[in-house]
Amino acid sequence: MLPTFSSKAFLAPMAGVSDPALRLQCRQMGAGLVVTEFTNIHSIIAKQKQLAENKKTIQEFIQYSEKERPLSVQLFGSDVFALEKAAKIVEPFFDIIDYNMGCPAPHITKQMAGGALLQEVNLTQQILRTLVNSVKKPVTLKIRSGVTDASKFLFREIAEIAEDEGIQMITLHPRTVSQGYSGHSDWSMIKELKEISRIPIVGNGDILTPEDAKSMLDETNCDYVMVGRGAMGNPFLFEQINDYLKNNSYETYSLKDKLDSFFDYLHLTNQYEIKFANIKSQAMRFTKGLRGGSKLRSRITFCNDITELEKVMKDAYSI
Repeated sequence: MLPTFSSKAFLAPMAGVSDPALRLQCRQMGAGLVVTEFTNIHSIIAKQKQLAENKKTIQEFIQYSEKERPLSVQLFGSDVFALEKAAKIVEPFFDIIDYNMGCPAPHITKQMAGGALLQEVNLTQQILRTLVNSVKKPVTLKIRSGVTDASKFLFREIAEIAEDEGIQMITLHPRTVSQGYSGHSDWSMIKELKEISRIPIVGNGDILTPEDAKSMLDETNCDYVMVGRGAMGNPFLFEQINDYLKNNSYETYSLKDKLDSFFDYLHLTNQYEIKFANIKSQAMRFTKGLRGGSKLRSRITFCNDITELEKVMKDAYSI
């Protein structure tokens, strides 16, 4: 059984972006569900062995806070034996296990993982069956529409298999793998998937404003929306979407609010081991739209530690 979600807007799993501090911030701002960065099943098994020797759990590797719940962990990898093992390792710690069949990055698709699996119907069936049978927690799936323009309707067959195998919710990003993040996502595919499915459908792709979220829900009839790039450096978006869906209006935030929000994020990072390079990248995202933002971002590039970064960001208040 899927948990109850407090809102219709979810935070997408994004490598190097949806770290535990940003996830918690988005959850506090009204995201109904947050998903970890995708994690390689082989890494989980190797880490578990290492951690068990030191009487530690996988939580040291995939860091999270109890305040993020309901929390979904996203896995990738197509070795069914390793998948079963990894799913059993993470199951006690997470509320949902999500499987990635959408990542378009070449280093992932070359491993016959992520979006590449869309054209491997038999292997996909085996993977989903293994996952559902390995754990008692709900299993969900994130997919793209197809691999190339010529195969952009692969999602139809994959969704049917997923439903038959017991997948409880599907997120569709209606771009092909070869499109990457270019062009526009075709929301009519989300509408079609919702019409042919009996399970909840999450629409994903090009939600940058509260109006976009409402349009997707209205146009496609999907159950939930998943926000990716729109939430980068902009955790306010979840609160705005929730307000807009409820009241048809929402609060706008000043550039000072954005800077304050970055410092809230920075404060949350103290609880986790997040690479400084990732924190710097987050700082750059929070400066988007600030007057003098490009100068600020070049200064951020040269920061060597948190102290220097804090000083640069504090200076931004007086720009």
